[in-house]
Amino acid sequence: MLRNLKWRLIVYGAVTVFAVLLFLPTLTPELPAWFYKIIPTEKVHLGLDLQGGMHLILEVEADKAIESYVERVKNNLRDDLRDKAVPVGKLEREKSNQIVLEVSGDKGKWEKILSQRYAVMQELSSTALDKGIWRVVLVLDSRQAEQVRKSAIDQALETIRNRIDQFGVAEPEITLQGTDRILIQLPGIKDPQRAIDLIGRTALLEFKLVDEEGNLDEALKGNAPEGSRLLFQRQVDPKTGGVKKIPFLLKEKTLMTGEVLKDARVTIDTQFNEPYVALEFDDIGAKLFEQITGANVKKRLAIILDDHVYSAPVIQEKIAGGRAQITGRFDMKEAGDLAIVLRAGALPAPVKILEQRSVGPSLGQDSIRKGIISTLISAALVALFMIFYYRVSGAIADIALILNIIFVMGTLAIFRATLTLPGIAGLVLSIGMAVDANILIHERIKEELRWGKTVRAAVDEGYRRAFITILDSNVTTLIAALFLYQFGTGPVRGFAVTLSIGILANIFTAVYVTRWAFDFLTLKIKVKKLSI
Repeated sequence: MLRNLKWRLIVYGAVTVFAVLLFLPTLTPELPAWFYKIIPTEKVHLGLDLQGGMHLILEVEADKAIESYVERVKNNLRDDLRDKAVPVGKLEREKSNQIVLEVSGDKGKWEKILSQRYAVMQELSSTALDKGIWRVVLVLDSRQAEQVRKSAIDQALETIRNRIDQFGVAEPEITLQGTDRILIQLPGIKDPQRAIDLIGRTALLEFKLVDEEGNLDEALKGNAPEGSRLLFQRQVDPKTGGVKKIPFLLKEKTLMTGEVLKDARVTIDTQFNEPYVALEFDDIGAKLFEQITGANVKKRLAIILDDHVYSAPVIQEKIAGGRAQITGRFDMKEAGDLAIVLRAGALPAPVKILEQRSVGPSLGQDSIRKGIISTLISAALVALFMIFYYRVSGAIADIALILNIIFVMGTLAIFRATLTLPGIAGLVLSIGMAVDANILIHERIKEELRWGKTVRAAVDEGYRRAFITILDSNVTTLIAALFLYQFGTGPVRGFAVTLSIGILANIFTAVYVTRWAFDFLTLKIKVKKLSI
């Protein structure tokens, strides 16, 4: 039995030392490099409410994704009808999910095109007009619309996550809330406005030909020719800071988009010493870019991002190798942010900020200070009460209480969990539950002593009878904490994490560590009277 005591002491001591080593980087960052090679840990990360940062709730405007999808269908339909020599009059998108089409000629011919290639568009109505012209209203299939909506939200979530990862924010939280909302928490961020601009930028990269034949003056008056659209290039005078908008009349058809983009990097122009964004396309994009430039030599190809023309160079020759560049008199930060959003991909639909909160670092530090003070005061009051009421047995419970806190913090470090203000509340609650377990054991032992049992028999029976009650109360609380973690968000999860770890540590310290102390008193020292 005494040999068993020795081995239990070694095991409990080793677990305690390991927990202290895990928590050590949180207490002092000045540790040698070899320490981190031996101990697989890092400091406990602080949540948004403790170290400051930004909290955002975004809404994905999925209806815009449906509009874009139907717009692409409309443009493809126009090209297909013209390729098949079907006379096309009016062809417009109405609402977000409808296309109005006026065609003439062989009815069977255009009906075949619609049924074979555009099954996603259902025929809502078909009306015969004068001179053999048919007016057809097509509507996007509801199942396809729902698929486009879901795909847009999933892609927006992944795109935002990629952008934030490249932005360099430590421990961000990016989760879907409900059906079309995204929760973003960025701890420790120092430039909230830059982050908002980076997250919300659509970053739709397009390549279109300049309409050299159309009348630009008429387009500026609102009379753009069919199949063309008016966009502007923004130029800033470096001396005066004045902004000038240069109009471009562009072909509406998009020849290539950023979907085929492989990489985007900031490069310095050796001639003018100005940064620009160098683009590299994947294999499909490289072949497509080579075909586009080969078929349009001596024409101007506009590079457009989010409906703003960045440049419109003349294609001098066919360009192989899949490389291009975006120039626009950037500074390094603007060029870097542009490269980030292009690498991460375009948002499939715009996002709208529904809620924005910023927590300053000073407010976070104040929360940490108050959290530590509240934890220390609660632990000190509990410790004093236990010593006053249970004496030596109370001191044993206090040692278990200190070990409980050490084990919780060590576990947070090894699992790289985030400590939040509600997490501190969970830690305080677990302290109370740890004391509750010790009180149950002590009262059972006192009851056995009142019945005239020996000290050793009273300890054995007290632990045996209290164990089921302790296990029952802790397991039911643990189940509740697990549900809080599963269905809660942010602060609620922080509370659930520390409470769950505290409960598991509580069972270990209250039942096993304190039992060793009582066994040591009764078996090794062989006390005749227990101070309880």
